[in-house]
Amino acid sequence: MLQTVNEWIKWFDDLVWGLPLIILILATGIYLTFRLGLLQMRHLGKALRYMVQNEEDGHGEVTSFGALCTALSATIGTGNIVGVATALAAGGPGALFWMEVAAFFGMATKYAEGLLAIHYRTIDDEGHVLGGPFYYIENGMGKQWRWLARIFAFFGAGVGLLGIGTFTQVNGIASASTNFFDPEALHTVVLFGNTYTWATVITCLIVTLCVGLVVIGGIRRIARVSEIIVPFMAVLYFFFAGLIIVTHIPQIPAAIALIVRTAFTGSALAGGVMGTMIVAMQKGIARGIFSNEAGLGSAPIAAAAAQTKEPVRQGLVTMTGTFIDTIVICTMTGLSIVIAGSWNTGLKGVQITMDAFQKGLPFPSTVASFVLMVCLIFFAFTTILGWNYYGERCLEYLSGRNKKAVITYRWLYILAVFIGPYMTVEAVWNIADIFNALMAIPNLVALIALRDVVAGETRAFFEKYHPSV
Repeated sequence: MLQTVNEWIKWFDDLVWGLPLIILILATGIYLTFRLGLLQMRHLGKALRYMVQNEEDGHGEVTSFGALCTALSATIGTGNIVGVATALAAGGPGALFWMEVAAFFGMATKYAEGLLAIHYRTIDDEGHVLGGPFYYIENGMGKQWRWLARIFAFFGAGVGLLGIGTFTQVNGIASASTNFFDPEALHTVVLFGNTYTWATVITCLIVTLCVGLVVIGGIRRIARVSEIIVPFMAVLYFFFAGLIIVTHIPQIPAAIALIVRTAFTGSALAGGVMGTMIVAMQKGIARGIFSNEAGLGSAPIAAAAAQTKEPVRQGLVTMTGTFIDTIVICTMTGLSIVIAGSWNTGLKGVQITMDAFQKGLPFPSTVASFVLMVCLIFFAFTTILGWNYYGERCLEYLSGRNKKAVITYRWLYILAVFIGPYMTVEAVWNIADIFNALMAIPNLVALIALRDVVAGETRAFFEKYHPSV
């Protein structure tokens, strides 16, 4: 029975992540890229400066940097470690190429999301910010499109509760913990009719407790925790993944050549050149969206809370999330895996990246495993926090700000974190992919419909503040 359910989930995942959605995501990013004059290239430096320069007189609930860290806490997660590994294992090294392509154009998409989040947000008498795709759909496209906003909010709450926010993250944490503390599964316990290691059970309890203590405090506590953990974990991972690359510089050209070649010709993992190219595109783009969430519509929920009065400025800050997440972190993970050859070893999930770190780092394998475990735990933990905020805001919109509904969701979320390690890996990732796709469609429709607003705001901002640009 369970096998039948898993097969059906996989079939539906392949259906929703077929060529039509891939084309829609890429086409939206490509259109916005050229409509905005390659903004992600020309203004990346400015965006990175704005990222750390908070506005003193802006309106919102958290600083602009705090909003970015909240968004990054949700995006920098298992997708950067496990997602990249599963993409390369399924689609070959070429999947990394398509992940980068999607991220480049996705930066323009993310910019538009952040801009619209500020442009169409509302702030009530209590100073509570209401913003995100559901508001720029309803306020920008008109009340007659409220049904589309509700569809987005429904799947957004679902993504948090059943997809990116809970199962995939805590599953990755538990796997990394077990691989380090009890790789031979010598200490086990039978739960729910299956056997699990004590490392999995104990990790699950600790993570659930920590998540509960933070999410109960709402956006301000999540932002404060994220502002501390996100920079720390990003620098930590950058250092160790960078160490692998630096100590294997002679192998970099061959690795890059393999990535580019297999992006168009495929690898030996599947039959037929065209078939493997499509697999590489599908897995690379799907995992890329899972990782950086460009086009998904999640980041503008956090961006709307930023203390700012300039939509364009926040759009630029929001755009840096995709650059940091995919162009930097995912690239380093992918290169490490390709250099080590771990993508083609038959390993699954976090074990692929673990193998790459053990082979690539100039340390004993135990130290390398510990380093990756710590990075993965921090990455996944902050993603759990960020997606709790996203899910609650989606439910808040659906329920008309019903506090009881939001509190119920919060406790269900904590429960989902608790049961996450006991879900099968393949089913977990496929469910997350499905919810991603169904959430992305309404948001992409809105971005296309409001393209003139994005272009007009952008033009007015640079004419006012940077007339020479």
